[in-house]
Amino acid sequence: MTDSASTRLAHDFARHSPYSEPGSHRRLVAAVAPEPQAIHRAATATITHYRAGRAAPTAAQLADVDRRWISAILDAAAERAEGPLDAERADADRVGGCCRDHSLLAVSILREHGVPARTRLGFAAYFTPGFRHDHVVVEMHRDGRWVRFDPELGVDDGDDLEVHDLPGGEGSPFETAAEAWIAHREGRTGLADYGVAPGHPITGPWIVHGYVLGDLAHRMRSELLLWDGWGIMDAPRRPLTAAAIEIADRLAELTIAADSGDEAAEHSLAAIWRDDERARVGRTVTTASPTGRFGTTDLVSRETRWS
Repeated sequence: MTDSASTRLAHDFARHSPYSEPGSHRRLVAAVAPEPQAIHRAATATITHYRAGRAAPTAAQLADVDRRWISAILDAAAERAEGPLDAERADADRVGGCCRDHSLLAVSILREHGVPARTRLGFAAYFTPGFRHDHVVVEMHRDGRWVRFDPELGVDDGDDLEVHDLPGGEGSPFETAAEAWIAHREGRTGLADYGVAPGHPITGPWIVHGYVLGDLAHRMRSELLLWDGWGIMDAPRRPLTAAAIEIADRLAELTIAADSGDEAAEHSLAAIWRDDERARVGRTVTTASPTGRFGTTDLVSRETRWS
């Protein structure tokens, strides 16, 4: 990719998306230094994982998981406790969320400081030995390259893992959805150990396929919830159609090429996002919340009509 193209692309990621825009909480976000360890402290102090937090989530925290906009997440944070985002909070005062929300807050902080940043969807091998959990991490553009880090992890959490500059590529501690999909399609993995958690019904090719499309959406600055659906996505455990496999193959190949600096691949991804109804997100998405609710979300009015 040419220097001018790389600069232009990085500039796009320095601007807030509707999802990362902090709104009335701009000062809270701007007060966090734009470096991974400071972001880690703020993200983990503000947001508790609804499935892996220190304490069982409250009813309010379970409802929080569908707050897709960072401004709405910070509304709840400000209502429950005063002070900066990195201040220690009681467990019940944190906002319920998941890796997507930790990473979106990180991106919001970085973009507020003018640092190009984006979220990436994939699968992490560093939580449970022998299993890759679905996960979202952050990439920030620094020194002419994309530096990948996990805002849920601090410098003391990774043992031999460099948590603030994660290596990339197939077989790395964090594989992008595209890398996992291509490895599966080329026969190197069956994806049986990729998914939400060991023993969870949502594992295997279906979730990886969905994350290939989800990673495109996040790359296009549409940082949707992990349980949103659109385009050619289908219900869990249904066999993937030939058309669904075809678009995932194409997206995964282009994503890997774009990650390596291929400018033409980057343009092709943008064109698919713009023109291909199998992959693009329209005004509405379906939302299958982990709370058990199912609804349709209007991304313009920011309202979800629950069934």
